[in-house]
Amino acid sequence: MNTEKDKVMDIKDAIKKFVKNGSHISIGGFTLNRNPMAAVYEIIRQNIKGLHLYAHANGQAVDELIGAGSISKLEIAYGGNARFAPTCIRFKKAIQDGKLLFEDYTNYQMALRFLAGAIGVPFLPTKSSLGTDILNKWGFSKDLREKDPKIPNKKVIVMDNPFDSWGDASKVVLLPAINPDVTIIHVQKADKQGTVRMKGLTFADVEQAKSSKYLIVTCEELVESDELRNDPDQNQIPFFYVDAVVHIPYGAYPTACYRYYDYDPIYLNEYRRYAQDDELFKKYLDKFVYGVKDHQDLLNIIGKERIEMIKADSRTGYAVNLDRK
Repeated sequence: MNTEKDKVMDIKDAIKKFVKNGSHISIGGFTLNRNPMAAVYEIIRQNIKGLHLYAHANGQAVDELIGAGSISKLEIAYGGNARFAPTCIRFKKAIQDGKLLFEDYTNYQMALRFLAGAIGVPFLPTKSSLGTDILNKWGFSKDLREKDPKIPNKKVIVMDNPFDSWGDASKVVLLPAINPDVTIIHVQKADKQGTVRMKGLTFADVEQAKSSKYLIVTCEELVESDELRNDPDQNQIPFFYVDAVVHIPYGAYPTACYRYYDYDPIYLNEYRRYAQDDELFKKYLDKFVYGVKDHQDLLNIIGKERIEMIKADSRTGYAVNLDRK
């Protein structure tokens, strides 16, 4: 944990410092909401490989990292881009082609695993997934688990409830904690010290942030600490969890950031077309990831008219009259 007062960094420096080949990383957001896309693109541009990725229910970020060949192993509850790709396209193809090792859990289970990591316990119990194949289908072999000390020696453990005094033979599922090397989240506001304020649903981001050894926060607004000290109950992550603060407006684009901008349906429809074909996807990466120097350069390609189209309405927090088809 970094307790220095000023943690502001450039995204290139933050990724280079904290994300290494083979790192276990976690990314925040949910499907098409607050994916840390600027950071994801920088990971791809820096050619970081062999990552073990943890995600609760993510979409665009997961799909692009997998498509670019950055991920070797994945633990996730759901990977999809809503109507644009109910199952993420490159994610699905990588599994079908045998290029990605993965284990799936329920949404509730992934949230509990991050919570366990956040509160410093090795596991938490639940009844979620009893009677399902989630308990029986393991993606990581015994040999792989033995070679990597960061991977639990078992996916789950099913045991009798030790507090069952009535003898009804109830079972519980023990879920291993997640403690990534680094977590990356995108938020609405942060100060230089690292205090974080998210608007709207926080998903599993708070637990992911607190479970991790290092935390990179990208933000829409870099504000004065006095602003966040007003209504401090609205701040979700204290400064002492944060190691890097990166100011990147539209850092979640093309996904949405509540009260700032909506997702871009034009971009996501075009992405789907690129993602469905291997050669087209290479062209996509060459144009939109490798072909730009930074996130602002990407936004310049998209153009002011499109950015204006997805700006959030001040009353609802979403873009009004947006054609979402």
